[in-house]
Amino acid sequence: MYIYNMRLRNINYQTYGGTYAWVKAGFKVIRKLRKRKNINSIKIPLIIFEAEKDDMVDNCGIEKFAKKAKTAQLVRMKDSKHEILLNAGEAVRDSYYRQIFLFLNHVYTAQERMNEETNMKQKLTKLEKYWVLYDVGNSAFTLLVSTIIPIYFKNMAQNMGVSASDSTAYLSYAISISTIIVAILGPILGAVADNKNHKKPLFTFFMMIGVLGCAALSIPKTWLMFLIIFVIAKVGFSGSLIFYDSMMVDVTTDERMDEVSSHGYAWGYIGSCVPFVISLLLVLGGDKVGISTPAAMTAAFFLNAAWWGLVTIPLLKNYEQKYYVENQGSMVKESFARLGRSVAELKDNKKVALFLLAFFFYIDGVYTIIEMATSYGKDVGISDANLLLALLLTQVVAFPCAILFGKMTQKFETGKLISVCIIAYFAVAVYALQLDAAWKFWMMATFVGVFQGAIQALSRSYYAKIIPKEKSSEYFGIFDIFGKGASFMGTMLMGISTQIFDTSKAGVVVIAAMFVVGFVFFQVQRRTEEDQNGLPSFYRRFTKEDI
Repeated sequence: MYIYNMRLRNINYQTYGGTYAWVKAGFKVIRKLRKRKNINSIKIPLIIFEAEKDDMVDNCGIEKFAKKAKTAQLVRMKDSKHEILLNAGEAVRDSYYRQIFLFLNHVYTAQERMNEETNMKQKLTKLEKYWVLYDVGNSAFTLLVSTIIPIYFKNMAQNMGVSASDSTAYLSYAISISTIIVAILGPILGAVADNKNHKKPLFTFFMMIGVLGCAALSIPKTWLMFLIIFVIAKVGFSGSLIFYDSMMVDVTTDERMDEVSSHGYAWGYIGSCVPFVISLLLVLGGDKVGISTPAAMTAAFFLNAAWWGLVTIPLLKNYEQKYYVENQGSMVKESFARLGRSVAELKDNKKVALFLLAFFFYIDGVYTIIEMATSYGKDVGISDANLLLALLLTQVVAFPCAILFGKMTQKFETGKLISVCIIAYFAVAVYALQLDAAWKFWMMATFVGVFQGAIQALSRSYYAKIIPKEKSSEYFGIFDIFGKGASFMGTMLMGISTQIFDTSKAGVVVIAAMFVVGFVFFQVQRRTEEDQNGLPSFYRRFTKEDI
């Protein structure tokens, strides 16, 4: 509009017929452009506009050039004459600018994709490796929770006169209690952690509670005391993950989050197998070398605790908080106020709010399957040895698949991959309803391994990219409410339905329904990428006033 107004006001900007020299130069350029070798040498993206009602030049030449040029995009402007800024109406000019913005976005996105591919090909940095190592450490406890602990607890409870269905329910209640505690404390502690130099101390505190709690599981002689210590250890474990997940924004870039997060889960799966295999050999074969089962379990709990603590040391020594908010006045008071503002922001940030809602439902099924698979397997008659070996297989399969899904984000949108994982988990839940043999459990364990790491890793990185980095701990505290809070609901529903119907399969039906609801909400969330005009989110900054 600036040029248009200048032409009206200043005669020096007004154009008339071309001079001889101008025509001669024009023909010279045309002759060069008509040569195929010159056309093929053009590598940069081009956008060419032609006026539909041009009464000064023939569009035939333009169309021939655009057809031969591989990088050219031809746009025909309807109802426009030669000078679009002078001879077209407002609607045509708006369309003209819109096409330019779309073209620039395409070029921008393509360049961004190239940069992402370059970044993805880079090896993990030292700090990224140290961050991944914590997944290697804490995954030992995760595997313990999903394998040995349910078997150990159910055997302990049944020896004390507790029925199989009641022991499953009590374990699910303990898991639910731990998730409720973390869900309540998570956002508050996350808001505090976002203050300068507070993330690492809080992470260390909860990590140590988890490590010491894991070691202390060898002490109790009654099933109730065992569950109490188990809840403490699980609170430490889950609490540490709030701060650990939020550290991702400090240790890597947006472009590398999918791959780094996937590496975390992948190496966590394979790394956790080291203490697990040793523990398994102690528990299953200890009596052959004179080690009693209680002594073997004590050694297993201490081994996993030591593994967890030792591999965390590099991260503790090298991590520094890059994104934070400055300490202002009363830290606790300000943290509560900031948390309140962030929760209020979710009303306007539909992208984050809808993702959290979808995540709440689909991750419910994932966590419940992870935590209750062993207990469910025992209820349907699968032997302890088959359960443990099948779940070990899950870890082995999950390792390459988690890395594979991280690589696949180079070619496929992260949201599409998450959608595939949700559908796959729904299929797992349906398949679980007919489990009655060990080989079926092995098949299910293999299928779970393919998608388990992927859905967790991609969900974590997807969320990290859409939240404010300086509030990462706070937002991951909210993330934990919807994640671990979902786990609470899943395990609680499984416990209640198991006791009511006296079969664990009743709870599996509810879990399958959760995947359906989560999938629907996630598809709605993905559509928020486009505005009412169908433009990508990149263009929301451009308004009519900007034009």
